[in-house]
Amino acid sequence: MTMGAETKRILIITGEASGDLHGAHLAQALKALDPSLSILGVGGARMRAAGVRLLDGIAQLDVIGLIGPRALGVLAKRVLALRRCLRSEAFDLVVLIDQPGLNFHFARIAKSIGSRVVYYIAPQLWAWRPGRMNWMRRRVDHAVVILPFEEELYRQAAVPCTFVGHPLLDEMAPNYDRDRIRATYSLPPQGLVLGLLPGSRMGEIRALLPLMLGAVQKLAPAIGPSNIILAVAETVDRDEIKRLCDQAGVDVRQITGDPTGVMAASNLLFVASGTATLQAAIIGTPMVIVYKMPWMGYLIARLLSGTSAAMAARRICWPETPTMACIGLPNLIAGRQFIAELIQTQATPERLAAEAQRILNDDSYRQNMRSEMAKVRSRLGAPGASRRAADAILKVLMSEEART
Repeated sequence: MTMGAETKRILIITGEASGDLHGAHLAQALKALDPSLSILGVGGARMRAAGVRLLDGIAQLDVIGLIGPRALGVLAKRVLALRRCLRSEAFDLVVLIDQPGLNFHFARIAKSIGSRVVYYIAPQLWAWRPGRMNWMRRRVDHAVVILPFEEELYRQAAVPCTFVGHPLLDEMAPNYDRDRIRATYSLPPQGLVLGLLPGSRMGEIRALLPLMLGAVQKLAPAIGPSNIILAVAETVDRDEIKRLCDQAGVDVRQITGDPTGVMAASNLLFVASGTATLQAAIIGTPMVIVYKMPWMGYLIARLLSGTSAAMAARRICWPETPTMACIGLPNLIAGRQFIAELIQTQATPERLAAEAQRILNDDSYRQNMRSEMAKVRSRLGAPGASRRAADAILKVLMSEEART
């Protein structure tokens, strides 16, 4: 489809690395549908490679690697520069990707100057700030969601919404050859391999990696010789990770920039709660989900999860057990906890080792987990989420006027 003679200008605003990747795939899909579009953006190298013209003088809204006042100062300058750009330039549509902390602010600015606003990978307000649903209704013309139960939640809040499926299915291979991946990393073709995914930020890693390594120590006598591999994000400090491993006395092989390879090569995973749990479920590797956070943040999250909107989300996700609460994405999508979640005080080396032994020793439990993972993958929709998101965005762009 083509918009017509007048060139339409779309601004895509992303934050950290995952948003840059989703923004790049979205831009490619938009251009494929309408080559006449002028697509500008705030993002990184992937969006630039996809043909997005990044705004001059406005770096990606991501300060990973900076700490303290310096990080706040850098972020403040970037936010102010983007505010000036929104007010001085004319955009037919502003597309916000994830990162609600900043993107809520930009949605308000964009609507105040008359731009239409689409939120792609809309925030999980049903879980952490349900009161913001009213805010979304006023500031966002259309929400594009990636989890199957979110569409009904947004529609109940009178926010126009389209479910497009999960973009992970576009970014991951249809299948993974375990033997080939193991050969790539010199791992034994038949031996037991344990994969560690403690997160993509050093704060998460400092909290979770010692816990995972403690469980590995307890498992060693029971499972015999094993290979321990650790997925390392490109944004973290490898030397500090090595120091943590050395302190625990565990020989760990670091693999940088290939989390799905670690998942596919492993027989069992210890995974920090987040998108990685869904990637592992798509691949089909049994896992235990773990997470710890500062107590104040945990208490706030628990308070928010008790609100009426959060309970409504639970009734949709788990109609037979509305009081059940999970944080792992595969469990949320399945509607029941079929993967063990060790959160806060439950996250101990002893509990983690016990759950791992259950997976390794109980064939029925392990096979049931794999079966439920396959069902989760089927509920994510078919590949092509970026293409469907682009189609929904162009429909908003073509509509006669933005919703008031």
